[in-house]
Amino acid sequence: MKWISSKKTGIILFIFIVFFNTNSFSTEKNGHTMDLSIQKILEKADKARGNRDGISWEVSILSSENKKKSKMAFNVSARGFDTLAESIAPAKDKGNKILMVNGNMWFYKPGLNKAVPISQRQKLIGNAAYGDIAATNYAEDYEATPMPDDIVNQEVCHVFLLKAKTKNATYDHIHYWISRDSGLGIKSIYFTVSGKKLKSAEMKYDNFVEIDGKSQPFISKIIIRDILIKQNMTTLLFENAQIKDIPNHIFNRNLLKK
Repeated sequence: MKWISSKKTGIILFIFIVFFNTNSFSTEKNGHTMDLSIQKILEKADKARGNRDGISWEVSILSSENKKKSKMAFNVSARGFDTLAESIAPAKDKGNKILMVNGNMWFYKPGLNKAVPISQRQKLIGNAAYGDIAATNYAEDYEATPMPDDIVNQEVCHVFLLKAKTKNATYDHIHYWISRDSGLGIKSIYFTVSGKKLKSAEMKYDNFVEIDGKSQPFISKIIIRDILIKQNMTTLLFENAQIKDIPNHIFNRNLLKK
């Protein structure tokens, strides 16, 4: 009888824990219930990929596609999720600029009367889209649904299905692996609108920035591979990440000519 009583107590306790865990992070916003635990997980991962009050970095993009190699490089300045990327290589592209503000993106090059709108989903080079060089805002741009946990490179990971809320997002939907230990996004699979696997990505965080006296990890490398043609690979190398004040005027598309 004691065993039965203990078993019942255990079942009741289990039900209580499950109920508590599924409701303790819920809140009401605009009439919709939000799981803040998922929101916070995504926000933390975003912070290691540009979501800061002011930050700059250099990104070099190395592409190997159909045995053809090419390279581009940009100086990037970001504040929150607004981003300005200025081309520094190759020489013929110097002066070209890519601006993203409130999820909208524009391209400017010397000789144009004004910046022209572009999509984050457009191809930049190799497997990289224009949106890949900007700060990520997965916490706001995508609706997240939890999937079963997984292990990647011996790290236990949260796995989320991210579905784009708008057409401005870089990808229609993503499977996203976030390390439970570090809170960093370490793997992605990107899908087309029709649901086909498009490409995969692995992320490294060997850069660090100083924030409030603490060293925080920041993205250092993204390796993007074509799902169908594995040898087609694009590597993004992030260097010289620095926390700094970013002036308002650089996000004004009417001033890109200056």
